Amino acid sequence: MTPIRVLIADDQAMVREAFTVLLNAQPDIEVVGEAVDGLDALAKVAALRPDVVLMDVRMPELDGLAATRRIAGQTKVLILTTFDLDEYVYEALRAGASGFLLKKATARELADAVRVVANGDAMLAPSVTRRLISTFTRLGPPRPFNGDRCGPLTQRESEILALIAHGLSNTEIAAQLVIAEQTVKSHVSNILTKLGLRDRTQAAVHAFQTGLVTPYGGARSDDPSAAP
Repeated sequence: MTPIRVLIADDQAMVREAFTVLLNAQPDIEVVGEAVDGLDALAKVAALRPDVVLMDVRMPELDGLAATRRIAGQTKVLILTTFDLDEYVYEALRAGASGFLLKKATARELADAVRVVANGDAMLAPSVTRRLISTFTRLGPPRPFNGDRCGPLTQRESEILALIAHGLSNTEIAAQLVIAEQTVKSHVSNILTKLGLRDRTQAAVHAFQTGLVTPYGGARSDDPSAAP
């Protein structure tokens, strides 16, 4: 099995060293390099071609958001964050990040996050969704619902998209809609393809941007995921 190649970008040496030790202890993960700031991360990505970059937000020279914008098309980016302090969740998602990881994560959570992102999925836990909603609330009133931008979707797909934006996993969506989890997976794949999105994280942002889901009071009254 080819190991997942990881680059760790953080200006704190202790963080880099700790994550390197934890990840290198996994049989399917290999830390191929460390970067001390955003500019260093750009150079290391070009030279080492990692599968996943663990990217801190607050770094000198070039911050993690700017670095993510420049490398998101080349590799997967997993943002390192302290949710109580970082105010950049929405901008990081727009920049192309595939998800978020708390710096206080356990070794198992760290390894699982790397595997999920490397596999092309997204780290979109309910806690991340709540933070995203909070950010949208601070940005001001939501846009009016734009059905045209969700036009290619069926009613069921729109319903599932709204549930993704609320932070539900495939298993939770299947339970709520009383359908098979494999059916949910197929719908999610169709949603991403029809809307030209990369992953569930982008799907959640799309739902907010189009007004399908509103940060004010949760679901809109006509949200297809709202309870009857």
